[in-house]
Amino acid sequence: QVQLVESGGGLVQPGGSLSLSCVASGSIFRIVAMAWYRQAPGKERELVASVNAGGGTDYAESVKGRFTISRLNGANSVYLQMNSLKPEDTAVYYCNMRAYVTPFQWGDYWGQGTQVTASS
Repeated sequence: QVQLVESGGGLVQPGGSLSLSCVASGSIFRIVAMAWYRQAPGKERELVASVNAGGGTDYAESVKGRFTISRLNGANSVYLQMNSLKPEDTAVYYCNMRAYVTPFQWGDYWGQGTQVTASS
């Protein structure tokens, strides 16, 4: 069974920084990609940033230049450094992993979510 555990959310003033971490455990054969999504009240869940197995990254336009996603080679973990936070970044942030659990079976796995609030 695959589990993702996030940590690092909290309250920060606008302009401040936070760092999120996500560690995956369980029977993982091969990770395809890891990502961070967020969902604000009354809004749909949206992709914030992703990193694939080759290290390629992608970001939502709204966070480019402010957020950085990273993953250590071979590690079942992903990080999100968030700088210059804005009130509109306030949301529950979810870690996502697309991975093969056998050579032929893959799935999307989610963490429980961590609250990020940028407010004065």
